[in-house]
Amino acid sequence: MTNSVTSPQELLTIAVEVARDAADTAHRMRAEGVVVAATKSTVTDVVTAADRAVERQILDALAALRPDDSVLGEEFGEDASGAARSGVRWIVDPIDGTVNYLYGLPHSAVSLAAEVDGVVVAGVVRNVHTGEEWTATAGGGAWRDGVRLRCSGEVDLGQALVGTGFGYDAGRRAHQARVVAGLIAHVRDIRRLGAAALDLCLVAEGRLDAYFEKGLAAWDLAAGGLVAAEAGCGSPV
Repeated sequence: MTNSVTSPQELLTIAVEVARDAADTAHRMRAEGVVVAATKSTVTDVVTAADRAVERQILDALAALRPDDSVLGEEFGEDASGAARSGVRWIVDPIDGTVNYLYGLPHSAVSLAAEVDGVVVAGVVRNVHTGEEWTATAGGGAWRDGVRLRCSGEVDLGQALVGTGFGYDAGRRAHQARVVAGLIAHVRDIRRLGAAALDLCLVAEGRLDAYFEKGLAAWDLAAGGLVAAEAGCGSPV
């Protein structure tokens, strides 16, 4: 084993360094103009050139810093080359909220988490547009700008501001629309902001009371889910 599993705080330090550089790249590329490189599950599920460039930058940085770790990324999938040498796996969403990014809406983020033996222990979510940054370590709390976060204490569903999201598959969207239609009369209101990692961080701050979405991938919720859990929200499922 070339590098041993380090503490959650040490992994977070690496994650923050890498995510900040990646967010700077995404911000610069957005200013230069967005290029749609491909589509994925449907024609509306886009991948920009920035998604790929930012993930490649993250992969290269992690390979240089911790070459024995494995990585799961949204764009390039799983690199398990280091799995036999380290218990650490990094989970990468280079730009969560790609459609927002495409349209210049300021709600997209770099999300990077470190998992040890299958458990997420450190994570950072950094808004590409504003520089807002949320961090968490397992057992160490959730933080933004030096302030420890606590989720909303609202227990009355009728008073809850609830976030959600929609998939790109038409059948799934139709199901999700029916769920929202059944819920809207029973809550304060519903928000659909378009970036699950950031939405989970808003729940951690109490800027949303709850969040639900069907079909999220590991990279959507790894870092944001840890931030929310460490703020007392419970673990995402």
